[in-house]
Amino acid sequence: MALADTTSISTAQITLTPSAAAAIQDLMDKRELTGYALRVFVSGGGCSGFQYGMALEGNIRDNDYKYEQNGVQVVIDEVSINYLVGATIDYVDDNLMGTGFKIDNPNAVSSCGCGSSFRTKDSGEPGAGGGCSC
Repeated sequence: MALADTTSISTAQITLTPSAAAAIQDLMDKRELTGYALRVFVSGGGCSGFQYGMALEGNIRDNDYKYEQNGVQVVIDEVSINYLVGATIDYVDDNLMGTGFKIDNPNAVSSCGCGSSFRTKDSGEPGAGGGCSC
């Protein structure tokens, strides 16, 4: 049964839009990083319970889920993939709201106003004193 779960998870990718891929590739080119990937992860914390993280990673682990999309290698650890299946990462350049990466996550039932933290249906209610401090 675990093999079937792993297979279904590994084929469900995060979508990296062309604009996000171009922004990541531009950043790697400016920093002269070759052989690096975009690591996408989830960690505890944030005002909604979990927070998103992204990093340019040169150390790809054997148990990472790996794939390439729009010319960018993407890696996700085996715990984070459960919270990110079906998510879309975009890069927006908006004069009013600012420039940066935006994650649209179908697994989130609520998210922080700034979009950097979220809560899933299985994570329970946000802790006392919630609210966005972004």
